[in-house]
Amino acid sequence: MAQRLNAPDGGSKKNSTVRVAVRLRPYMNRQDEKGEGPCVRGLDSQNLEIINWRNATETVKYHFDAFHGEQTSQQEVFLSSVKPILPHILNGQNASVFAYGPTGAGKTHTMLGTREQPGVIPRAVREVFNLVNAKDEDEGWDYRIGMSYLEIYNEKVLDLLSPSSQDLPIREDKDKNILIPGLTNTTISSFSDFDKHFVPATLNRTTASTKLNQRSSRSHAILLIKVVRTQRTVPHRQQTGKLYLVDLAGSEDNRRTGNQGIRLKESGAINLSLFALSKVVDALNSATAGRVPYRDSKLTRLLQDSLGGSAHSVMITNIAPEYKYYFDTFTALNFAAKSKLVVNKPFTRETVAVPVLPAKRPREEHEGGGSGSAPHKKKQKDKKSELDGSVSSAHYHSLSEQSVVDRLIALEKMIMSCRDKDEQSVLRDLARSRKEIQELKEKQKEFERTTARLSERAKENSTELPGFKNSAAPLQRNVTNPNKQRAVVQPLQVCNLQPPQLLAVSKQSVCVKEKKKKLSDLVEPPDGKENMENPWGSQLEEAVLDQSKQKILHILNTGSFKELKGLQQIGDKKAKLILGWREIHGHFTKLEELIKVEGMTQKRFSSFMKYLGALHPDWPAFVNPRWS
Repeated sequence: MAQRLNAPDGGSKKNSTVRVAVRLRPYMNRQDEKGEGPCVRGLDSQNLEIINWRNATETVKYHFDAFHGEQTSQQEVFLSSVKPILPHILNGQNASVFAYGPTGAGKTHTMLGTREQPGVIPRAVREVFNLVNAKDEDEGWDYRIGMSYLEIYNEKVLDLLSPSSQDLPIREDKDKNILIPGLTNTTISSFSDFDKHFVPATLNRTTASTKLNQRSSRSHAILLIKVVRTQRTVPHRQQTGKLYLVDLAGSEDNRRTGNQGIRLKESGAINLSLFALSKVVDALNSATAGRVPYRDSKLTRLLQDSLGGSAHSVMITNIAPEYKYYFDTFTALNFAAKSKLVVNKPFTRETVAVPVLPAKRPREEHEGGGSGSAPHKKKQKDKKSELDGSVSSAHYHSLSEQSVVDRLIALEKMIMSCRDKDEQSVLRDLARSRKEIQELKEKQKEFERTTARLSERAKENSTELPGFKNSAAPLQRNVTNPNKQRAVVQPLQVCNLQPPQLLAVSKQSVCVKEKKKKLSDLVEPPDGKENMENPWGSQLEEAVLDQSKQKILHILNTGSFKELKGLQQIGDKKAKLILGWREIHGHFTKLEELIKVEGMTQKRFSSFMKYLGALHPDWPAFVNPRWS
């Protein structure tokens, strides 16, 4: 079992900007048509200037980390710009060197060179082997070096060490490392071993001839050198450093290169990937950019670690002095100036094996093992006591190393902090749920108190109004069952019942009223008038009915979508239709206009009015509690 620890560079968080070096190709001894000579020249080891195309009497000056003039050798370019970043690879960090510039500016010569003048790639690989061989054997580390070589041709990732392979996918692991499943990784033990694999693979790279270049690169080539060092003793720490050596294809103007057919398709893919690279640099330099478009191109996906990632990066911008390359040179210098502002965050990639305590021996081994197995059987309570046996003592001695102990403590704190955060979030959710339940209980109690007050108010009104006493007193003396008398008041307490229950209660109230009429025939009415209906009762029903109608009409005219849905027989669709009708025709003047709404049939309207108690003569005018 292993735990990955990403330790910042040198134990502290240090940022590193992309180092930019500009190399000016020698003049090709071919005078321009106008005989104007070079358009760009160097001022010193870091500054250069180019003619301002808007005003030929002015120049535009640039400042970079290094400027290599026409007479600069391959050795000087390597020593000043590339060699300083190579020791980071042996410490588990990444480094990247890539050549950028227009086609014909000398990128491939800078990266590959010739047998007589080797370029950056062979010199960098030789230096990596020199650094490994210079390490002292007593340091306790073993080194393993591997290589992979690929090209991006027409947005396809091809393995140059295995030409028969197809387009390879690009993946990203949980630690944000870019991986290419299926890419050949060959272990090399010396520079001659590297040369044996690299030279044939270079011949597999796609090249072609154009009007500007006899051997033009038609793809982006990326050489990956991976250095893995492993600690010999416990806890067997392992650090992995990667070196990316990138030879980019140059941007092309098809009007000058004369590309046609497949050459035109290749140049289109090259220019598109370089445009995506420019967008990535702009996004990294913009403070408001929320997303860096690494995934817009296979090239930017593979350079994700080199630009804005965790690598020590060097960009060698190659330019040409001729006037026919003026705009290509001007664009390349502007891109180099923007790339110089990109900030990387290098850190060490290290894997530490989690120590495993020795397992308990079986009883048979304890019996035959003698005194040598006794320390494993007893619990060590005294910190100063020593363990018997050289293997056990060496194991526990390695655990006492300060670096291992610090890493284990940091790992334990990280795990405990995650657990504390999860428990705190659960407790917050539980407290929020309890608060919501308590609020619902308070609302329920308030609703019950309101219902009780309405019931008491109805009882008081029924006992205080004149005219009701004269007709109700004889009924109370002649009614034998007191439960039937309470049934008359019962409908005032069923506001929460559903429509079927409401119908049952209404039938009961109708039966009580019929019995009331029969009993009243036996009682002598006041003023000697017989079969006289109670005028107050009819006035009360009409008043309540009018009040209910006005309240419903008010909801139809001013109610929101949610309030309209609260009406009986009105759902989402009908509520939307009512709102639409109201927007076109204005307010409803009476409830009967509701039938003019689309989809409101006569049958549905009658059902709607029946539920409201507006059409039934003996039906109490109940109002849905959602309306009030």
